[in-house]
Amino acid sequence: MSNVETINPNASARNARVALFDFDGTVSLIRSGWVEVMVPMMVEILAGLHTGESEAALRALVEDFVARLTGEQTIYQMIELARQVELRGGKPLEPLAYKRMYHDKLMANIEYRRQDLRSGKVQPEEYLVPGARPFLESLRDRGLKLYCASGTDEVYTLEEAGLLGVRQLFDGGVFGAQDDYKSFSKEILIQRMISGLECKGDELLGFGDGFVEIKNVKDVGGIAVGLATAEPECQVVDPWKRQRLVGVGADFIVPNFLGREELLDKLFPRS
Repeated sequence: MSNVETINPNASARNARVALFDFDGTVSLIRSGWVEVMVPMMVEILAGLHTGESEAALRALVEDFVARLTGEQTIYQMIELARQVELRGGKPLEPLAYKRMYHDKLMANIEYRRQDLRSGKVQPEEYLVPGARPFLESLRDRGLKLYCASGTDEVYTLEEAGLLGVRQLFDGGVFGAQDDYKSFSKEILIQRMISGLECKGDELLGFGDGFVEIKNVKDVGGIAVGLATAEPECQVVDPWKRQRLVGVGADFIVPNFLGREELLDKLFPRS
């Protein structure tokens, strides 16, 4: 059975010089389960305003904007939370305060994974999307320059890429969210690459599990592979993720990188 779904049969990355990877959910599973931390926190905050909306309605609202902003820096999801509080007549905290609250809750859930990697109790493969490392190495062997860009704070992205043993594979650099959130985005990074003559738009190959990075790559004419990973096992395609990634222009959909040869053959056709 094929591991790669072709959405755009005319898509080819044979001209690609640069590959841009999202981090969480595309390469790393250290933060797997973050949605199950963020969404209930936001629902609880909105429910506390006692507007009469059902919890199910609030959950649907929150899940929609969290998904739409996945791939952006986390602060943008918190800006939207603050806006929703204000729309309901509440007095919101600063988005940065909501972000800290969320990050504290998330760290309480995932710090054991980081400790297990640090101590060597588990191997990096435990928290890598299956097949990610050999796939990254295959692209490097083809001469592509690899970049990583994450919506997670850069300090944590760098640390976690190191814990997973993939940081050195990203010879273009590992980038993440900044306190001055307007100074960085995946879109800004792509424009820097293009203006710095790293690549033209059609020489960019992008990989991500979020709406944002797929759209950013397609907006400049690049080829995009959607990681519709059903976490944490990442063995099958998540239909809801697939629908969103296809909707924003993904050329190929995969659940993981285990079909490496098949994906490489489709991206770089020999004929």
